[in-house]
Amino acid sequence: MNAKLLVIFLLWSLPAFGQGFAGLGASGEGFAQPQRGTLFTFPKDHAAHPEFRIEWWYLTANLQDAQGRDYGVQWTLFRTALAPTTGAGWSDPQLWMGHAAVTTSQTHRSAERLARGGIGQAGVSGAPFEAFIDDWQMAGPDLSDLSVRANAPDFSYDLKLKSEGPLVFHGDQGYSQKSDRGQASYYYAQPGYCVDGVLIIDGEETDVHGQAWLDREWSSQPLAPDQLGWDWFSLHLEDGRKLMVFRLRHDGGGHYLSGSLISQDGQVTTLNHETIVMTPLQNTPAPSRWSLRLPDHGIDLKVTALNPDSWMDTFVRYWEGPVRAEGTHDARGYLEMTGY
Repeated sequence: MNAKLLVIFLLWSLPAFGQGFAGLGASGEGFAQPQRGTLFTFPKDHAAHPEFRIEWWYLTANLQDAQGRDYGVQWTLFRTALAPTTGAGWSDPQLWMGHAAVTTSQTHRSAERLARGGIGQAGVSGAPFEAFIDDWQMAGPDLSDLSVRANAPDFSYDLKLKSEGPLVFHGDQGYSQKSDRGQASYYYAQPGYCVDGVLIIDGEETDVHGQAWLDREWSSQPLAPDQLGWDWFSLHLEDGRKLMVFRLRHDGGGHYLSGSLISQDGQVTTLNHETIVMTPLQNTPAPSRWSLRLPDHGIDLKVTALNPDSWMDTFVRYWEGPVRAEGTHDARGYLEMTGY
């Protein structure tokens, strides 16, 4: 890790940690703000938006090998801006951070990369699509056909993804509100990938197949200052529908809930606090067992982590891992918990 780069991350991030998870509740003054009614333009909006303060390209995959053993894979590229501009070389104010992980029922392995914009070490382009940091890469002609790879000392993966449905737009046509005070992001997803590829764990190569979900989100103040973090689920239901729900936790209670129930043909039903019931089934920090109910839609699930100890050993620590659900439906998916 470049020592100068680590100092830059420390100087920028540490004063903000009290303002929501990892400073995401800090003021976005001077940066562009999401506006309701904005139309997305593709492939341009698959690329970076440096005028906004924070952005991510976030892939999770639920995989199995020939023996039916379960695996989870994460690949994420984050962009954070010190100022709403770009520049050449080290004067570029864009900071990049990559996270990769592989989870089994027994182990959770994670790795991290840091980069500074303007020196060719990381970036995203829309057509053809490429998101990369060092030799980690997510790339293809567009988001419907991707190759994803990452490596670390004790694991690596090389996956091929083919979409089986359209992009979906969360919230109000991609304008995703995050609090009653008006914090919001632009948020769309490709939740319907079919995956084939190879995992290598401690030198042992395994062929895998399964499903993947890609989230795209950008904003300048995605959390209110009193929001401590979030609990986020993405689930592939056995009947072909997809479900995304999140809970943004407020200091003192009164959490903000939102989500999307996605039909097989990509139609989105927007969910809110009146239609989502999320209840942790443990009193421990970052609970790995949950009750998730949508009474209006006949969905009542008990969700359990494949590996309860799926902490990301990264600069900003959080919980991220694959989950299974049982109840009115069987499902597989991912859970992310921050701010604990």
